[in-house]
Amino acid sequence: SPLVQSIRLGIAEANEGKTPAIGDGQARALLDAPPSDTLKGKRDRAILSTFLFHGLRCEELCKLRVRDLHTRRGVLHLRIHGKGGKLRYVPAHPGTLERINDYLDFLGHREDLGGALFRPVKNPSGGNDLDKPLTPDSIYKCVQGHAAAIGLKVPGFCVHALRATAATNALDHEADIAKVQEWLGHANISTTRLYDRRKMRPEDSPTFRVAY
Repeated sequence: SPLVQSIRLGIAEANEGKTPAIGDGQARALLDAPPSDTLKGKRDRAILSTFLFHGLRCEELCKLRVRDLHTRRGVLHLRIHGKGGKLRYVPAHPGTLERINDYLDFLGHREDLGGALFRPVKNPSGGNDLDKPLTPDSIYKCVQGHAAAIGLKVPGFCVHALRATAATNALDHEADIAKVQEWLGHANISTTRLYDRRKMRPEDSPTFRVAY
């Protein structure tokens, strides 16, 4: 019912507002946490960069296929399959593209256009399903593992915190909030405003304008 949907949306928005965003230094450390010389490391470096520079939801990253990296108007974009079957197109960040290309070249599945972009690197059950997409649980373990490796201790940190970090960072650097709404795939701009923490920046406090 509309009431139930409204309540669910309210809960989701409240949760988004409480999701922590990590600092710039923490984000840089997390981006460089995976090793750059192993298949898993290359994959995880690409995953973390895709989250932190594009603001994807976990489920959206899991759904990415190789063919979802394609050119529009001469610029490479990510085609993102969002909530409610909605598609959106986000220009790919050059640094992320470099990492994705490194991963694709190393694994060799660039031509498997219909296949999952991010895949398991080993199968614990021994089956032959390494071409299947990663699950949200696998992504969770990936992100939490690298966060633990760099000693990242942020209350409430989760995969969604990478989306919150991307949104907060974009707004901090004067991105237009309506464009950020579209970028994140938010149905309502009030949800996007939950990530706008510019009024809470300690460095902007009048405290630091006082001089005697």
